[in-house]
Amino acid sequence: PDDLNQLAALIRNTDIVVLSDEVYEHILFDGRPHCGMATHPELAARSVIVSSFGKTFHVTGWRVGYCLAPAELMTELVKVHQFMMYAADTPMQVGFAHYLQTPENYLSLSAFYQQKRDRLIALMQNSPFRLLPSAGSFFMLASYGHFSDEPDSEMVKRLIVDHGVATIPLSAFYMDGTDNKLIRLSFAKDEATLEAGAAALCAFSR
Repeated sequence: PDDLNQLAALIRNTDIVVLSDEVYEHILFDGRPHCGMATHPELAARSVIVSSFGKTFHVTGWRVGYCLAPAELMTELVKVHQFMMYAADTPMQVGFAHYLQTPENYLSLSAFYQQKRDRLIALMQNSPFRLLPSAGSFFMLASYGHFSDEPDSEMVKRLIVDHGVATIPLSAFYMDGTDNKLIRLSFAKDEATLEAGAAALCAFSR
């Protein structure tokens, strides 16, 4: 893809190492392929690719992930890693190793989550919130700036207290106070939870 070529050109003849978070590589929608650093030979040679079994298999509490890098980078990463944690527990590693023997367990994830995304879109049609397109992950952003100027942190509090729906304010991901009047919704839920959450958001009073 052109963006990878642009990145490669930008950092060529530098000592920059790319740290690439690719935890959603198996959760892409509408036929989009995953175009990670490893697909570009020049970038692959200077990238550390980080991923997560927890994100892939929706067991984030297990805290098991992995990284890929050229040997010379991995040697240095291992030195850092040993001071950050000792090891992931054995039962979880054995469980993932067994599960990965059936590729369909993760190759079917895009269709599974795309169905949930589309379901949330349908349920939210009568909501005052405007959903932004989601091309991957198990999140959607909802805009409310067209009907309210309250800070996103206050909006999420009101949704919890008055409607029993927990969302995330996008300002939490910024350090400079940026507030675009966006909240994050998760559709990685069962049908009953999706329906209840969407119904509450549709009933939200401006």
